Amino acid sequence: MGSVSLKIGDGTARFRRASLCSSAVNILMLFSVLTTNLFALYAFTSSPKDHQNHLLLRNHKNISLISEQVSLILREIAVSQKKLAKMEKELLGYESLDLSRPNLANELKVYLQPHQLPLGKDSKTGITEMVASVGHSCEKSVDLLSQYMAYKVSGPCPDDWSLAQKLILRGCEPLPRRRCFSKSVPKVGLYPFPTSLWKPVGDKNVTWSGLGCKSFECLNNKKLSRDCVGCFDLVNGYENQRFVKARGKNDFLIDDVLALGGGGIRIGFDIGGGSGTFAARMAERNVTVISNTLNIDAPFSEFIAARGLFALFLSLDHRFPFYGNVFDLVHASSGLDIGGRPEKLEFLMFDIDRILRAGGLFWLDNFYCANEEKKTELTRLIERFGYKKLKWVVGEKADAAGSGKLEVYLSAVLQKPVRV
Repeated sequence: MGSVSLKIGDGTARFRRASLCSSAVNILMLFSVLTTNLFALYAFTSSPKDHQNHLLLRNHKNISLISEQVSLILREIAVSQKKLAKMEKELLGYESLDLSRPNLANELKVYLQPHQLPLGKDSKTGITEMVASVGHSCEKSVDLLSQYMAYKVSGPCPDDWSLAQKLILRGCEPLPRRRCFSKSVPKVGLYPFPTSLWKPVGDKNVTWSGLGCKSFECLNNKKLSRDCVGCFDLVNGYENQRFVKARGKNDFLIDDVLALGGGGIRIGFDIGGGSGTFAARMAERNVTVISNTLNIDAPFSEFIAARGLFALFLSLDHRFPFYGNVFDLVHASSGLDIGGRPEKLEFLMFDIDRILRAGGLFWLDNFYCANEEKKTELTRLIERFGYKKLKWVVGEKADAAGSGKLEVYLSAVLQKPVRV
């Protein structure tokens, strides 16, 4: 009959659809059907003619009585199923945003209120009302969400992108739309494409509110992640050598990988794109790449856009907003490790597989293996998909922070099989 799971702490509580009461109802229904059939069989097989009319009349009354009872039982079952469905939604957190609670921003109420279709039920989709799209985890951060939706309609939006990102990282994704004008930042000194790919981006072209650093010089002196150490320095750092000059056996050259695609690589998706250098190298080779970003400690999205590239502000917990089998290549590095339970990485990998076309390439670039267990776990997961291993290298290299400590990394180029 199925079950509903509710995460509580480290355990899981299960709520079964079928209760003891519903089982008893099913048994009663079965007994009623059998009784009806027995009465009918007796009526048609009885031989004494003088009792036939009496028995038929009596049988008819019994059938009518049983039919009424069955109808009543079916109605009770229908009502119970509706109540159970409502309880399931409440237990899972759906439809639990109480719009009547005090101090809730009026704009949030307006946005989330269902709107009836003016012409009634739509014949194609079957819907009768328009419901706003908002992450169900928003209910857990409803105070922050209300703060995000507290603004003057048709006025300037609050300078609160960091609040929006905090909500996204808490699972409140997608965020509700707003009816206010976002802050405009004058973009001065931008270069035409493709010159823009390798020209420094001015500090005044991005928003620094909510960030510790207020300049790219400050950022280049920090290790923001394993894949971003000095990654905003497009002139003097290693960034302008990435993917065209290898520093170790784990660094694959971009032309070698493209050759494995047999000339069929035209569009790609970069997960955790850093400052956009992978997309820039692909753009030089007439390959369009969308870079998935968040502004964690740095204005990644604006920097990538200033280089003339496509930045998609999206967390890895969000289902990729693309149709299936559309990308020729998906590139990911250590940003693929989103932590948590192994099932979380599985959901992400299955979504990557969904958007990658058959014959397309999945490039796992310098994935950091914290321990042997992590490497084995990832290897087993990849093998479940049946991808062809075109390249597979496990090697050690020094920590990017310069500590001299050796770390284990996995790099691979895998080809998605054709499934029928």
